[in-house]
Amino acid sequence: MNNILEMENLGVTFSTENGDVPAVRGVSLRVAPGETLALVGESGSGKSTVALAALGLLPGNARASGGVSVGGTDVVGAGEAELSRLRGRTASMVFQEPATALDPLTRIGRQIAEVVRNHRDVSRQEAAAEAVALLRRVGIPDPERRASAFPFQLSGGQRQRVVIAMAIANSPGLLVADEPTTALDVTVQAEILDLLRALAVDSGTGVLLVTHNMGVVADFADRVAVMLEGEVVETGAVEDVLLRPTHEYTRKLLAAVPRLAVSGAESPVREETPEGAPVVELRGVGVRFGRGSRAVRALEDVSLTVRAGETVGLVGESGSGKSTAARVALGLVAPESGDVSLFGADLRKSRGRARRALLAGVGVVLQDPVASLDARMSVTECVAEPLRVHRRGMGAAERRERVAEVLELVRLPRELARRGPRELSGGQRQRVSLARALVLAPRLLVADEPTSALDVSVQQTVLEVIAELQAELGFACLFVSHDLAVVQRFAGRVVVMRGGRVEEQGATMSTLLRPETAYTRRLIAAVPVPDPVLQRERRERRVASGTEAGA
Repeated sequence: MNNILEMENLGVTFSTENGDVPAVRGVSLRVAPGETLALVGESGSGKSTVALAALGLLPGNARASGGVSVGGTDVVGAGEAELSRLRGRTASMVFQEPATALDPLTRIGRQIAEVVRNHRDVSRQEAAAEAVALLRRVGIPDPERRASAFPFQLSGGQRQRVVIAMAIANSPGLLVADEPTTALDVTVQAEILDLLRALAVDSGTGVLLVTHNMGVVADFADRVAVMLEGEVVETGAVEDVLLRPTHEYTRKLLAAVPRLAVSGAESPVREETPEGAPVVELRGVGVRFGRGSRAVRALEDVSLTVRAGETVGLVGESGSGKSTAARVALGLVAPESGDVSLFGADLRKSRGRARRALLAGVGVVLQDPVASLDARMSVTECVAEPLRVHRRGMGAAERRERVAEVLELVRLPRELARRGPRELSGGQRQRVSLARALVLAPRLLVADEPTSALDVSVQQTVLEVIAELQAELGFACLFVSHDLAVVQRFAGRVVVMRGGRVEEQGATMSTLLRPETAYTRRLIAAVPVPDPVLQRERRERRVASGTEAGA
C-alpha cells in the first residue's frame, strides 16, 4: 500500500535579520491511508513547521530541502498552481482555532460550498446541497438551518465541526490536524476525536496530528513521532512510545503530563477540610445579560466559598458560567440577585476608594499572556502597573525594587525586567502575568485557564510555582479550568458548573472519583488519559454507556 504522505530528510531554514535559523533538520516520516501519526513535542520543536511543509504552506522566508510527497505530488518542487490543486483535494488542514479559519461575514453553507466548487465542476445548487450533506455528516444538528448561520452563531465545537466539513469536502487522502482540540471542552474534544476517527476508518483518510496533549495521542494515534529542537528523536507505535519510551526527552515529556486519577490509590492531593476564614463568597447569585426576550441567564442561584489558603477549582463546559462566576468574584460583573462578599465586605455596596481598596487585594492571571500583557511596555512596566494604580505614593525606584522581588518569587531572573513580553517564551510570559498578579501581595488569586495554552512541561512549572507561592504567602486561589486532570492535581475542592448552575461541589478527589451527578460522570468519562490501553477501555465504556455529549 502506497503512503499518502512521505517525508525524506526534510530540512527547513528561516531567513531572519540575524541570519539563517534552522527549524527542522533531517525529518523523515510516513503516513499510510487510514493511519494517524501524532507529531508531538514542545513549542519550538518544529512540529507545526513540519505540518505546514506537508502542504507547501511555509512562509516566504523559509527554505525547504529534502523530499515531501503527498499523494504522489512532490510538494517541495511544486509551483503555486499545482499546490492549489493539491490543497483541499488531495490534502486538507484542520486548524487549531476555528474562529480564525472561518470568514465571520459569510454564512456557513456558502463557505463550505465554495470549497466544493473550487475543486469540482458543480452548480451552485449542487454545492449548496453538498454543504448541507457535509454538515449532517459531521454531526451538526438541523443542518439545513445551520447552513444559513454565521460562525458567531455557533458554539466552539460546532465551528470546529464546520472546519472539518470544509476539510473533508473533497474526500482528501491526507488530513493535517494542527492542535484541533486544544481550545475545546473535554466532552466536545471527545466528540471531535470520535468524528476524526470515524472519517479515517470509513474514508481511508491518513491523518497527521500535531498536538501537545498526550491524552489525545493515546486516544487517537496509531503511531507517534517525538520532536525536539527540529529533529525526530523517537518514533514508533503509540503503545511503545507512551508506555515504553526509549529517549530521555520522551520520558521527561510524559512525566510532566497531568494524569486524571481514576482510583483512590492514585490520589495526587491530600483532602483537607478548609478552616480559614472566607475570602470570597457568592450566595444565591444570579446574572442575566441583555434585556427582554433576548436576555440570557448566565448564572442562577450560584453559591460558592473560597477560604484563606485553599484552592477551589471551578470546572464545566463552555457556557457553564464558570468564567462569569469568576468575574462576579472580581467585581467585573454585577449580579442582579444574591450577595457577593469579598474579604468580609459587601462588594455590591462598596463604592469609590473603599471598592478600590478591596479589589487591590485580588490578583488575576488570564489564559493568554500575549493578550494580557501590553507589547509596548517592558516587563518592569507591565508588572508595576498595579502599583501605579493602587500605590500612588510609591516612588519609581521603590517600584522597580518591588518588581525585581516578585520576578524572583516567580523564578524569573531580574535581567528579564528590561525586555518586552514578545522577547519571552510562553512560560516566561505567564510567569510575568503571575508576578503582576502578586505584586500587591493579594489575599485572593483568580486564575482563569492559566495553563491551557502551555506545553505540558511549562504548564507543570507554572503550576508548581503557584503552589509554592501559595504555601509561602497563604493567598486563596479560585482556579477556573476545563482540564479536570490539572484541577484534580492542583485544587483541594472543586465546584462543577452546568448551564449557569452549580451541579455539585465538594472535596476534589471524592467529587471526581465518586461523582453524584450524571453530568460530572460524563465530564470525567470524556477526559483522555495518556495510556493507550487504558484509554481504549475508557472510550469503549463511554460509548457503551452513551455518555457522549452534544457539541
